[in-house]
Amino acid sequence: MEKKQGKVIGVGGIFFKSANPEKLKKWYGEHLGLPIDEYGAMFVSKKEETPDEPVYLQWSVFPAGTDYMNPSEKDFMINYRVEHIEALVESLKAAGVTVVDSIEKYEYGKFVHIMDPDGNKIELWEPPAGKLSK
Repeated sequence: MEKKQGKVIGVGGIFFKSANPEKLKKWYGEHLGLPIDEYGAMFVSKKEETPDEPVYLQWSVFPAGTDYMNPSEKDFMINYRVEHIEALVESLKAAGVTVVDSIEKYEYGKFVHIMDPDGNKIELWEPPAGKLSK
């Protein structure tokens, strides 16, 4: 049996802090045409090899005081879509990468957080099998 290797397959989200997230979301909607909803904006694209499956990228603004990006002291976090999250986490731990939490499973996928060498918190997301959406 072939061992599965985990890896990043795309960007799943861009998250950052603002002193006034509602005002900022409104500005992006009015001036840049982002289709704003309560979470921010969702961008949809297609993968060349599977054009019938949509790929989503979530853009979200968080309140300045959020602890969601802790332990990072940065005002942003990037979410990467991955495949084989368990194997990826194993290899990251073996390489000495800081894994902040354990893999959490939801109906819209599996999530785990890691830290890069510059202190940036990174969110890894494996969408449910056969789905590249939430």
